[in-house]
Parts: sequence; structure tokens; C-alpha cells
Amino acid sequence: MNENPLLKLSSFGQSVWLDYIHRSLLQSGGLLRLIEEDGLRGITSNPTIFDQAIEGSDVYDETIRGLAREGKKASEIFEALATQDVGEAADILRPVYDRLQGRDGFVSIEVNPHLARDDKATVEEARRLWKTLSRPNVMIKVPATVEGLKAVRRLIAEGINVNVTLLFGLPRYRMVADAYIAGLEERAAKSLPVAGISSVASFFLSRIDSMLDPLLEKTGTAEGRMLRGRIAVASARLAYRSYKEIFGSERFEKLAGMGAAPQRLLWASTGSKDPAYSDTKYVEALIGDQTVNTLPMQTLEAYRDHGDPKPRIEEDIDRAQILLARLSGFGIEIDAVTRKLEEEGIEKFNKPYDSLMANIQKKSGGL
Repeated sequence: MNENPLLKLSSFGQSVWLDYIHRSLLQSGGLLRLIEEDGLRGITSNPTIFDQAIEGSDVYDETIRGLAREGKKASEIFEALATQDVGEAADILRPVYDRLQGRDGFVSIEVNPHLARDDKATVEEARRLWKTLSRPNVMIKVPATVEGLKAVRRLIAEGINVNVTLLFGLPRYRMVADAYIAGLEERAAKSLPVAGISSVASFFLSRIDSMLDPLLEKTGTAEGRMLRGRIAVASARLAYRSYKEIFGSERFEKLAGMGAAPQRLLWASTGSKDPAYSDTKYVEALIGDQTVNTLPMQTLEAYRDHGDPKPRIEEDIDRAQILLARLSGFGIEIDAVTRKLEEEGIEKFNKPYDSLMANIQKKSGGL
């Protein structure tokens, strides 16, 4: 029998996380099987995932009604449900965390997306979630908005693990890495330990191509069509080059000497949205050392079935810069595109959060 392609990814230094959580997955032993059979090393969650889990099953109904009878608001009920699931997932993944000495085995939970432009409120909610969960292998998801990065620096300085999410552009990626390092430097300046603090920078992929592909098709040129489906991977490869520069710098080496870990790049939004593209498109091209790929269940299953793992992330990396530069010839400014994606991304998280609140209210029976 051929080796499971998912298991091979770890030999190239890449960790597989699952972009999905559901109470039935935890209670049925499904998560444990993914860990044992597929080498799964983490989980990411967001309001969309929880909305689908709660609306699409009755597993949560009894708990929702019980909390409603206690007078809990919809937001309080959701936090109770989410922290219970995330806490249980973190406990199941704790042996992975311990075996890898804190380098992996994390579960991420997101702050209220409506706080994306409020750094102080983000810090307050992140602190509360961190305290409530009280597990070293939890990460708090904070968006990579300008305000969110202020929160990231503060949280890292306080020793809280952070998954910096909603990241699309290369200039913003450098700001994300700087916020992480600055937070560590702040701790070091106070003689606080920097070892044992973990963070990932979640670079969103398929949404980049989904926005650019129609614009490139409209150019009506062979060169424009040639660029379709190539910009997300090119951007990710350039981000990885920046990662190696930043975390191989003298600035970070000082912190590494104190035990600090680099902030790994995490590839997010890795399910192919265009049916014309391979269902493993955003996995195959971006396999590399010290990276994470968080996969929707459908993509994970597809890769298990027909993945072809090889360390490809640094292939054609010089050409990646050329591909992005060609966009300007069609009047497309990549930095403007990524800023728009950030704005739309905030709204795409706000809507499912609001839907989630409505579904919880409905399931509470009006209590």
C-alpha cells in the first residue's frame, strides 16, 4: 500500500491542520483518527464553520436551550459552545503538542469579527478567551487589519499565542511579522521569557485568484489569461521568501537565542473555488519547511486520495515577482486588490457571525 500523501508532508517540514470543527467530530473519535492516520497537527475555526455546525445539526440544541434558560445572550451561548469545542479539541491534540515540544498541536478560536477595527476591544476579548480556555496549545485568531496588528503586538507581549488571520498582501505580511517580533522584544526587554510563545500568519490564497481571475479574463489577451490562477501562489512564494529573510535576520536571531520560535506562514483559504482548477492546487505548490496548510475536510480527503507531495514552494520564485509585476500592465494594482480583499473579508466574517447569532436565538426557542 502506498504511503498516505498527507503523512509525507511532514517529511518536508509542513504541518497539516484542519479548517473545520464540529462536536460530533470530537465525540465520535473522528479527530483522533485524523491525528493517527493522517498526521493532523492542528485545527482552525471561524464563525462560518460554527454557524454551519450549529445550523446543520441538532448536536448543540440541548446545550443552547439550557444556556438560554439560564438567561444567556446569543453571544454568550456561542462563546460557551465554541470554547467547549475548542477546549476539547485542544485536549485531544495535546499529546501532539507535548510530543513536538510545543511546536505544533494547536487549535485556533477567533475573536468577534465585528472587533476588526478596534484594537482595545480585540485585546480584551482575546485575553478573556485565553483565560477561559487556559491551555497552552490554543491560538487566538486576530485579523491582520492595522488595528488588529496593534492587538497582536500587545497579546504576544503578554505571552498569548496568536493566529493572525485575514492576510492577503505582501506589505501587510511584513507588518504582521514585525508585530510578532516587536511583541517578543517587548517581553525580552522586561526580562520575560520568549520561549513557548507561538504564532502563525494566515495567508489567504484562493480568494486572491477569485478576485483577479475575472479581471484578467476581461483583458481579452493571451497574457492576461495566462496569469489566471497564478497570482495567489506567486504571492505566497514571495511571502515565504520574506519569511526566510525576516526570521533569518540578526534582529530575530537575538530572540531565537533566547528560545523564541519563528512565526510560521499558514496557507489558508486552500479549497479551490474554481472547478477548472485542481482540487489540490493550493496544497501542491506550497509545500515547504516551517509552513502550515489548513485544509477544509473536502480538500484534506482529496489530498489523501491523490496528493503528490514534493517540496515545491521555492520553485520559480524569481518568476513569481515577474508575474505580480505584469499585473500593472493591465491596470491592476495588487496592493489595492489585497486591501479590497481585506475589507470584503471582514464583511464575509461579520455576516456568518450575525447568522450564527440568529440561528442560536432561533434554537433557543425564544427564551
